Amino acid sequence: MAAKKEKGQDELTTVARNKKAYHDYTVLESFEAGIELFGTEVKSCRQGKINLKDSWCSIDGGELFVNGMHISPYEQGNIFNRDPDRKRRLLMHRKQIDKLFGTLKTEGLTLIPLSAYFRKGKLKIQVGLCKGKKIYDKRESMARRDAEREKQRALRERSRY
Repeated sequence: MAAKKEKGQDELTTVARNKKAYHDYTVLESFEAGIELFGTEVKSCRQGKINLKDSWCSIDGGELFVNGMHISPYEQGNIFNRDPDRKRRLLMHRKQIDKLFGTLKTEGLTLIPLSAYFRKGKLKIQVGLCKGKKIYDKRESMARRDAEREKQRALRERSRY
């Protein structure tokens, strides 16, 4: 199983992370949302066969949807498997969706799924309210990350002796 467990209030089992989102966007705020899935999709998610790389969220008719999220078909699912790239509904409170809708329209931000994890047996999606990075911002964050890595490497080398 390709899952990582984290300690905290509730036991979380991380199934997928959207690393590209952190590279392409600045995450301003994040929210937790449930997701509406069918049985074979849940079984496939438990096996870790989920990809969030090119996915995004949209609000249509007052409901929140995730587009482009790929859940591979379950091997023993036969006729019960659904389209792997179909549009899936996210479950949030109406007030939260209305607040997000207003923010998206006025500030020109984007909703991006950041990670998928199981909490108390239910699949949850962490959705981030994001602002796109410019190329120079991406270079700056890569340089900062490399400098931090070099600093940690030097500290490890120094503590050996």
